[in-house]
Amino acid sequence: YTILSKVHSDRNVYPSAGVLFVHVLEREYFKGEFPPYPKPGEISNDPITFNTNLMGYPDRPGWLRYIQRTPYSDGVLYGSPTVENVGKPTIIEITAYNRRTFETARHNLIINIMSAEDFPLPYQAEFFIRNMNVEEMLASEVLGDFLGAVKNVWQPERLNAINITSALDRGGRVPLPINDMKEGVYVMVGADVPFSSCLREVENPQNQLRCSQEMEPVITCDKKFRTQFHIDWCKISLVDNTKQVSTFQEVIRGEGILPDGGEYKPPSDTLKSRDYYSDFLITLAVPSAIALVLFLILAYIMCCRREGVEKRNMQTPDIQLVHHSAIQKSTKELRDMSKNREIAWPLSTLPVFHPVTGEMVPPLHTDSYDNTSMPLMQTQQ
Repeated sequence: YTILSKVHSDRNVYPSAGVLFVHVLEREYFKGEFPPYPKPGEISNDPITFNTNLMGYPDRPGWLRYIQRTPYSDGVLYGSPTVENVGKPTIIEITAYNRRTFETARHNLIINIMSAEDFPLPYQAEFFIRNMNVEEMLASEVLGDFLGAVKNVWQPERLNAINITSALDRGGRVPLPINDMKEGVYVMVGADVPFSSCLREVENPQNQLRCSQEMEPVITCDKKFRTQFHIDWCKISLVDNTKQVSTFQEVIRGEGILPDGGEYKPPSDTLKSRDYYSDFLITLAVPSAIALVLFLILAYIMCCRREGVEKRNMQTPDIQLVHHSAIQKSTKELRDMSKNREIAWPLSTLPVFHPVTGEMVPPLHTDSYDNTSMPLMQTQQ
């Protein structure tokens, strides 16, 4: 079901297209590439990490993934080769880093992809296993147990593991570090016989309704997986390649497709010099001249076309001028009086003669009279 190999120097492997390929990078093998532990008698447990890339490129091929959970665990290369890579040897550079001594060791893995006679298998099913991480599922014994359970409920003649994908690569979230929660893994398998009735139960209207209500569907063969694998049956995907119709259509040229303009002809290397004097006149001189003319017209209107006071008085009625002059004189008198506080008392406050006796009556108050102490209302005598 899967190709499992241990790392060796310049190792050649021969995976099949469309079949899951797994390659384990063992830390125990690379420990011999680094100097021994400093203290004799102690077992070396150096942290080792791996870097994998396609020779001559900074990353791996698109179909090949790599995972290593911690520096104290083995690394795993896994993926499903494609038909396009058949017959093309792929050289993967594996660089091991010793985090204690900062030394490195490099090996090459030569992947020779072979064509599979029964590829592609027409019936493919993808399961989502909630209680597994991708590195746990890649182990040969765990994957073998899962394929055995699928074979019991499907009963195919040929069954292959096509691909394994972490739920994090499908947009899943990192689980909380409580209750030993797992991130989940998608496992795609292919067979040569139609889907069994047990797998078809997911398409029942009752189970579809339960899935839409976020309830667990009722699957009769779930007990064959439940002992070791918790499958989310609402996320199962069944693909029947025998019923898929080719969607290729001839491209009809219309308004949305540009006409063929021929080959691209770049401009020549020798460019002619260009005179920018006319551009300067258009962009700077002409707007400046227009602004200057407008400024002169506005200055003439504001400064040279004033009517003056005489023309204003000639157009104003005489009675309005008299009222205006009287108001100005009264205002001027009041301002002069407020400036000089030493002026004589008004006639209403000067001494007057008694109308009966003819005697001089003193004014209502003297010059030294303090009117601030006088109450507002006099009491009756």
